[in-house]
Amino acid sequence: MPLALRFAAASHVGRVRSKNDDSGYAGTYFAVVADGMGGHVGGDVASASTVLDLVHLDRPHHEGAETILPDEIQTANTILNELVNHNPKLQGMGTTVTALLLTDETFQFSHIGDSRAYRLKDGVFEQISKDHTFVQRLVDEGRIRPEEAETHPHKNVLMRVLGDSDASPELDIEQIPVAPGERWLLCSDGLNACVSEAVVERIVRGTKDLQEATDDLVQVTLANGAPDNVTVVLFDVVEESEDDQALNTLLDNARAAGDDHAPDTGQILIAASGSDVEASAALIRHQMATRPHKLVGAAQLATESGLIPIVTQRSGERRAAELLTHKSEQARQEQLAAIESAEAAQLAKSRPRSEKVHGRLAGVGPSNILGDGTIASTRRWGLPRWLVPAFLAFMTVVMVVITWFAYSWTQTQYYVGNYSGKVAIFKGVSQELGPLKLSRLDTPTDIPLDVLPAYTQQRITNALPARDLEHAQEIVGELLITARQSCPVLAPATGSTSENETATTTVPSYCTDSGSIESPTLESPTPTPGSSSSPASGSSNSSGSSGATGSSSSAAASPTSSSNSTSTSSPAAPSPTGGNS
Repeated sequence: MPLALRFAAASHVGRVRSKNDDSGYAGTYFAVVADGMGGHVGGDVASASTVLDLVHLDRPHHEGAETILPDEIQTANTILNELVNHNPKLQGMGTTVTALLLTDETFQFSHIGDSRAYRLKDGVFEQISKDHTFVQRLVDEGRIRPEEAETHPHKNVLMRVLGDSDASPELDIEQIPVAPGERWLLCSDGLNACVSEAVVERIVRGTKDLQEATDDLVQVTLANGAPDNVTVVLFDVVEESEDDQALNTLLDNARAAGDDHAPDTGQILIAASGSDVEASAALIRHQMATRPHKLVGAAQLATESGLIPIVTQRSGERRAAELLTHKSEQARQEQLAAIESAEAAQLAKSRPRSEKVHGRLAGVGPSNILGDGTIASTRRWGLPRWLVPAFLAFMTVVMVVITWFAYSWTQTQYYVGNYSGKVAIFKGVSQELGPLKLSRLDTPTDIPLDVLPAYTQQRITNALPARDLEHAQEIVGELLITARQSCPVLAPATGSTSENETATTTVPSYCTDSGSIESPTLESPTPTPGSSSSPASGSSNSSGSSGATGSSSSAAASPTSSSNSTSTSSPAAPSPTGGNS
């Protein structure tokens, strides 16, 4: 058997406050209490706006029941921020929210702030909600005892509320199984601040009549001083009666068919514009009158007396927008039904003609029906059949041209890279497009990578870009100088000619003048008669031998004599530490 709520609610401004910042609502499937932040401008605005934005949840069937309540509370918080943006005087306003939505046999519970939810089930009276206050945090951390929290000087300091202080506040969310016979109490902190939990339990447990129990709770609070507003919502969980089921069926049918007693479109448009507070209030009252409910506190003032115009206008605008959307959708559905009927009639007359009718009506759908119920033109302008292939061919040519120019540009670029472990000059860029390589070998060299510093090796491996070919050759020349620093230093020549030739062949090619990339060989100076030294023989071994001996016999040698013969006829070289020169 489906479940429902039997409810009562009451609210009072208290003995000290000048206005009521609390709001409360109780209905067949939904109950909520909101306590606007006292001492802040707009506390009544915050609580009333939040409650009025949630009361539409008071119905039996919801899609996504586990998330709809917290989602709607977050939406209400967004609306509070919009109100502050439109009226900076409301900056700093906020409100608590403690709400229960009945879906099948489960309560969807959402809570933020220090309003409370109590449950009496199977003879046990317990607090279900948890206060989001500074003092409660001290209790949770074990810094004070629970009994000390009731008299703590900072017990009213809230840690979490709805309002412009947080664009997406954190809610306590829970799904609570529910059964017939449970009694629940939602209240603002004005009750538990003045009345002990034992007294509250005694009244809730011992008073059968719900309205009498709520009135008693308010009167006890007033008798104890009531320095704050007090709001109480009390309800029992019962099995849904036949009258409830009949009412739900009636309301669902009315919603599906459109309510004949709803305000006309002109009145809705006035409410949607927000220019008439009374029109907005009338629209809110009309929608809420379709279901049994009890509205108290600031929310009641906003709807029945219009004493909080900013809330009345904002809530009226939202409901007007919903009604206009519903009416527009209803008109669209009616138009679709008429079109389907006409098409069926044509099909019944004749088969051949029905194909024409179907072709004419096939383009008519929800997207073709305007808000006033008229059908938008479904005429389609045809395109020449050759246009699409021609366009595709044109785009193909454009892509080919772009690709060719891009490849041509890459072939004007140069870089120094690694080719089989040696330095080389490449033409192009060091990239690949699938199987297509965008570079090719231009000039190899004999300079091995492993004789270069590690950092230089890495740069060459990753491709060292050059401005042009000449710049690339300059880079290779610098690398050659660096590589030659690792060339071996040959000892003075003392053996036979064949031994010197063997030593010469073991020198790496990049260590000789001929071992660069197409570098010109250094020319030897032309000997002149009477010169004081013999010409170099084109070998580094020759000059090294000459320098090592340092003898004067080379001056007397013939200009055409070989370095080997000079070395043989020269006296022994002096010791490096000798004093002769």
